[in-house]
Amino acid sequence: MALVLLAGVGAGVINTIVGSGTLITFPTLVAFGVPPVTATMSNAVGLVPGNITGSFGYRRELAGQGFLVKRLLPASLLGSLVGAYLLLHLPEDAFIAVVPVLLVLALILVVVQPPLQKWLKARREASGAAAVTLDTMSAPRTAALLATVFLCGIYGGYFAAAQGILLVGILGLLVPLALQRMNALKNVLVLGVNVVSATTYIVVATWGGGTHPLDWTAVGLVAAGSLIGGVIGAGVGRRLPPLLLRGCIIVLGLVALYTILGMR
Repeated sequence: MALVLLAGVGAGVINTIVGSGTLITFPTLVAFGVPPVTATMSNAVGLVPGNITGSFGYRRELAGQGFLVKRLLPASLLGSLVGAYLLLHLPEDAFIAVVPVLLVLALILVVVQPPLQKWLKARREASGAAAVTLDTMSAPRTAALLATVFLCGIYGGYFAAAQGILLVGILGLLVPLALQRMNALKNVLVLGVNVVSATTYIVVATWGGGTHPLDWTAVGLVAAGSLIGGVIGAGVGRRLPPLLLRGCIIVLGLVALYTILGMR
């Protein structure tokens, strides 16, 4: 119980700063005998308090992003519903097979974002075009953003691990935001995904005839730990310079990739 609680603290910290805290709590629960699907469901419910405290801790960086949240959050919520449905109806190995590919793509995006953004900016300036702002995003770019956030919601509703890294990779390529503001937006979208999937799992566990039970001890321990971890993560993460934060994302993404490959 103490180790699961500590895993929850670690997951809350990492989820707020980067994302991929599930890669701490999920293997911990499985190692102590919780079945994989039950562990996934219990973990999703338990991490919601950490998502709340982490998002609240980044409220300053969220200022002025209300219209973006209103646009993107519904896509995340709908995707999460689809992902939760898939978890309850598909074999667990089906989606885990895709995770390494998605993580590699996300890490590549995180690495190439700075030079790619500089190149695009220089190209726009050379052609005399105005810089892209949140108010001047083109319809194709907005559509691509909505579609990829929806797909991330599906992934988050199904497995949850490293969805924050995927979101940062996508947002960094498509949205003209500073990294810390992007991280704040990511925390809100992940919170939405986890609330929807957690609610779905609670309903299924309560009225599903016992086919997909929750481990409420695990839920309580992860919840208590993630609540503390979310506060710590917000305090630490928002003080990290962009280069160091990007480095943390890359390192934890590689750890996540290694861990998931070991699950296959």
